[in-house]
Amino acid sequence: MSNTSLAPGLKQRHVTMLSIAGVIGAGLFVFSGHAIAKAGPAALLAYIFTGALVVLVMRMLGEMAVASPDTGSFSTYADQAIGRWAGFSIGWLYWWFWVLAIPLEAIAAANILNTWMPAVDTWVFASTVIVLVTASNFFSVARYGEFEFWFGLLKILAIIGFIALCTAALLGLLPDRPVSGLQRLMAEHGGFAPNGMQAIVGAMLTTMFSFIGAEVVTIAAAESKNPARQITRATNSVVWRICIFYLLSIALILSIVPWNDPRLPEVGSFQRVLEILQIPNAKLVMDIVVLVAVASCMNSQVYTGSRMLYSLAKRGDAPTFLGRTTLAKVPRAAVTSTTVLGIMATFINYFAPQSVFSFLLATSGAVALLVYLVIAVSQLCLRKKLLASGQPLEFRMWLFPWLTWVVIAFISGALLSMFFIPAYRTEITATGLLTIVIICLGLLTARKTHRTATAQLKRRATA
Repeated sequence: MSNTSLAPGLKQRHVTMLSIAGVIGAGLFVFSGHAIAKAGPAALLAYIFTGALVVLVMRMLGEMAVASPDTGSFSTYADQAIGRWAGFSIGWLYWWFWVLAIPLEAIAAANILNTWMPAVDTWVFASTVIVLVTASNFFSVARYGEFEFWFGLLKILAIIGFIALCTAALLGLLPDRPVSGLQRLMAEHGGFAPNGMQAIVGAMLTTMFSFIGAEVVTIAAAESKNPARQITRATNSVVWRICIFYLLSIALILSIVPWNDPRLPEVGSFQRVLEILQIPNAKLVMDIVVLVAVASCMNSQVYTGSRMLYSLAKRGDAPTFLGRTTLAKVPRAAVTSTTVLGIMATFINYFAPQSVFSFLLATSGAVALLVYLVIAVSQLCLRKKLLASGQPLEFRMWLFPWLTWVVIAFISGALLSMFFIPAYRTEITATGLLTIVIICLGLLTARKTHRTATAQLKRRATA
């Protein structure tokens, strides 16, 4: 027998670990090398500016989530603040983003496993990894929380170990491993910004997608006891999380690896540091770390996607069966739909022409920025509604409304910049077209619901 409610099965340590490790993905370990190769040492500015944006967005989201915790998070708040079409549109776009992120993580894991066992095709590894890693989502939210706790802990220990190793090298505590330090960061190979300001903008767009996932804690907290308290703690901690895991790590990398090292984008920044410091089996070490990060991210992607589907169904914006839960309070149909679509996208990558999968990825290329923009606009509108209703705000955005407007202007500028930078033009165009289609569907759904509600009222009035 099924019902339609979720259970507060996540413990405090689960939510705490989700908030700490949620921003640590394979993108930090692997793709940070691409940002450094684009902008040189000035990539650190890209991470600082992007990190500041994420801090502000999380502050705005935290204000709304503390006032009204909901598993639909920003999609629900967009529904309340802007209109049903907005909640519908951003909810489906966000779900689509995570569905397409699943095969990317699976492919990264499959490529590593294939180097260990080349006799097995990568598509077999990819599909198997998706099924095995996401299995915890089919039982109970506590199983998911436990999985994420231990895998998140391993990611944190890997980062701390890396920081300690780099610090020891820069202090000269590792014999026969000389490194340049701050001189490399500021003076060598063309200086701090060898490729100019445009390269910093390009690096910012690359790093922007490394931070997506920080908002997941507001979704997960809705399935915990005292969600308002959990969200407050997670939002307050986002500053030091970004400073330690991203800014400090990138600064240490830039102090050790020349930004124009040809192997940097090829093997990833973390592995290249280990190679330069002559750490034995550097590739194997990083392969294991990346596998852990991939497993954690993929599990969270299925969880997040399924909860967004569940929330959409509860609001009448998705098929009703997706809003049903099992006796363990798990929206199994939503989990299954998200997983199956992820596997289908993986098969498309391997068996369809490459242009097909590339186009699918392009349709989600700017979704992260759209999510942040919707959060900012929703907070701008919802603050007034909350105050008008007399509801006290326990958690507030700083310098409202000025910082909110700054974020809106910044994100709008980033979206506009994507159109004028050739490398991102396809992504912004494809995402824009998909967004228009979904908004039209959202408007039609809202109109249909309004007509139905009006007709019911008329029937009641004449009865």
